[in-house]
Amino acid sequence: MKSIYVVFPEAGHVELRDEEVAPPGPGEVVCVAQKSLVSIGTETSCLRGVFDPGTNWAGWVKYPFRPGYSMAARVVAVGKGVTSLKEGDRVACWSEHQQFFKAEALACFSVPDRVSDEEATWCTLAVTTQLAVRRAQLSLGESSGVVGLGILGQLVVQYLALSGARRIVAIDPAPVRQDLARKSGATHALALEASDAGTALLAITEGRLLDVIFDVTGHPAVLAQCFPLLHKLGRVVLLGDTPTPTRQTLGPGLVSDSLTVLGIHGTMTADEPTVFNPWTRREAVMLFLDYLLQGRMRVAHLITHRYSPLAAPDVYAKCVADRSFAVGILFDWTGLPLN
Repeated sequence: MKSIYVVFPEAGHVELRDEEVAPPGPGEVVCVAQKSLVSIGTETSCLRGVFDPGTNWAGWVKYPFRPGYSMAARVVAVGKGVTSLKEGDRVACWSEHQQFFKAEALACFSVPDRVSDEEATWCTLAVTTQLAVRRAQLSLGESSGVVGLGILGQLVVQYLALSGARRIVAIDPAPVRQDLARKSGATHALALEASDAGTALLAITEGRLLDVIFDVTGHPAVLAQCFPLLHKLGRVVLLGDTPTPTRQTLGPGLVSDSLTVLGIHGTMTADEPTVFNPWTRREAVMLFLDYLLQGRMRVAHLITHRYSPLAAPDVYAKCVADRSFAVGILFDWTGLPLN
């Protein structure tokens, strides 16, 4: 079968191409895309192609590069030995933006009937943000902040609310993102840069400042700006991985206030469950889906734009020009002809 996909043939360029997709091998399935979610910050960084040598970015992004990793799809063919899935099943999985694709059956997660395809596209990012909140090792009643309210930041806000944070301060200069963060569970929202948030945070926390702050921006300047917003022994969770860490600096107070910087990456799930760490990728996805079914997490309000994948060049051009114009961008593959 012939399949359309999105590709960055070189830095700064976006194209649509097609290819033949072979039948599934043992343990594999072939899926047809329904909806895929654009990770605006990550994918525009991949498109720009400005990376420090030796970074994860420089090792990962090789042109031609195929963006995307958050997919809701339907199984159309099943390979030998696959018993966990059948034709017609709805799944969420890590996949690039492409119409038909092969995947390992064990890496595809069944989507409950009451969860829409649009909601299911958030599963990959829901795992990444779960990891970030677990990394913080929160104690009940701590005050927390989130800098950067794109798709990852919005999910972090929701997990913080579920984890019992006393205050959840959402920090981002874009007003539309402030409104979404309040709907996601933020107790306070500051339409400010992190560098300008100190006075407001002193008032919100009655002089104590924050116990933990999440830098979800990927901007090299923000890490240093987070340090003055923390109480002594506070923690910064660095979820936004900047492509240019040589431009990143440490702010005041790291040693004198005994602060901690905690990095986390979306691949850091357990391969196999243990009594010490049961949180495999599958278990993390299932937890997110349960939260959706229980109404304790919501993502529908975070989807701000929907496009045909045929519009991908224009969509990425808009994101590069101003990535704050949207939060959740979906490509809807269901209108494309099936070849």
